[in-house]
Amino acid sequence: MIYLDNAATSLHRPPCVAEAVCQAMGSMGNSGRGAHDASLAAGRTIFDARRRVDRLFHGYGPEQAAFFPNVTAALNTAITSLLAGGGHAITTALEHNSVLRPLYRTGADLTILPADKAGRVDLSGLEAAFRPDTRLVVCTHASNLTGHVLDIAHIGAVCAKHGVPFVVDAAQTAGCFAIDMQAMQISVLCFTGHKGLLGPQGTGGLCLAPHIQLAPLMVGGSGVHSFDKEHPRQMPTALEAGTLNGHGLAGLAAALAWLEETGLDAIREKEDRLARRFYEGVKDLPGVVCYGDFSAAQRAPIVALNLGDWDSAAVSDELAQRFGILTRPGAHCAPLAHQALGTEEQGAVRFSFGYFNTEDEVDAAIQAMRTLAQEEA
Repeated sequence: MIYLDNAATSLHRPPCVAEAVCQAMGSMGNSGRGAHDASLAAGRTIFDARRRVDRLFHGYGPEQAAFFPNVTAALNTAITSLLAGGGHAITTALEHNSVLRPLYRTGADLTILPADKAGRVDLSGLEAAFRPDTRLVVCTHASNLTGHVLDIAHIGAVCAKHGVPFVVDAAQTAGCFAIDMQAMQISVLCFTGHKGLLGPQGTGGLCLAPHIQLAPLMVGGSGVHSFDKEHPRQMPTALEAGTLNGHGLAGLAAALAWLEETGLDAIREKEDRLARRFYEGVKDLPGVVCYGDFSAAQRAPIVALNLGDWDSAAVSDELAQRFGILTRPGAHCAPLAHQALGTEEQGAVRFSFGYFNTEDEVDAAIQAMRTLAQEEA
C-alpha cells in the first residue's frame, strides 16, 4: 500500500506517538479532576502539549492554547463567537466547509475574495473589502485542493490596520510551514493534530491572542468554580468544557517533540520535493490536467488532477484497486474552489504527500498514472 492521502490525515507517524498514547492509556487519570498522581500526571502531559503548541506557533503563552477534538470545532468556536449578532466578514473562495458552513450559519454578510482558474486568490482587493461593520477576516493558510498558500502575514497586517480579528485555518500547514502568530498578527490560529502535526485523530485546538475573548460553544464541567452558574472565563478552561482527550494529547505532545527535533524546514523541503517530483512526472501525460500554480515558491505538498473525462472517483478507485495507491477523489469539502477550477461535476483526484513517503512511492504513482493515461488514450 502506498498512502498519498496525507492532506486528509497522516497514516505514518513517528513510533513515539503510539508509544505515548499506549503509556497514557495505562497511567493517565483525568486532568484537573483530582490531586492524586494519575490526575496530576494527566495535567502535566496536557500542559506539555500546550507548551509545545504555543512554542511551535509563537503564541501568547501555554494558557492561551485550548484543545478541541478537531480544527472544525475550533473554527466553529471562533467564527460563531466573533460573529455573534451578525455583521460583515471577509473570507476566500479557497475555504473548506469547516470555515464556510459556520460563516453561513451566523447569517453574517460575506465578502468572498474570488479564486482564478488556477486556484489563486488575488489579495489586492482585500483592503477595499473592509467596511465599517467588518467584524472578522477568516481564511485558510493553504488550500486543501490546490495547495495554494495565502500570504497570511500580509492579511494579518491589513487586519491589524483596521482593528479586525484575523482567524487562520492552519489545517494544511501546521507542522510543515513556519507560523508566527505574533509576527503575522493572527488573532486566532486553528489547527488539527492528525495531519501535519502527526498526532492522533481526535486532537486539535486553537491559540488565542490575549486581546480576543471567545464564547465557548459548550459549557459544563471544568474542574474549578463548581458552584458558579456560568462557565469559567479564564483561558484555557473557558473553552474546554468536559474531559479532554488526554490520551490523544499525550500522543500529540510526543509528535510535537519529534517535529521540534526534526525541524520544520527539513519536513517542508522533503514534502515539497516529493510533490514536485510527482507533478513533473505526470503533468505532460496525455489527458492529465493538473490544477494549481506550480510556479509558486511556496505550496502545500498537494497535486490535484484529472484524467480525461473520467470521474475522479473512478480514477482513485483504479489507483487503489490495481496499484495499491491511496488518494482522495471528489469535492474535498471545498465547493467554491472547485467552482473556480470548473471541476464541480468531475471533482479531482488529490495526491498529498507526507514526510514518511519515499521517492520510490512517488515514482510508482507516476507509473500508475502513466499506465492509466495510456489506456485512456
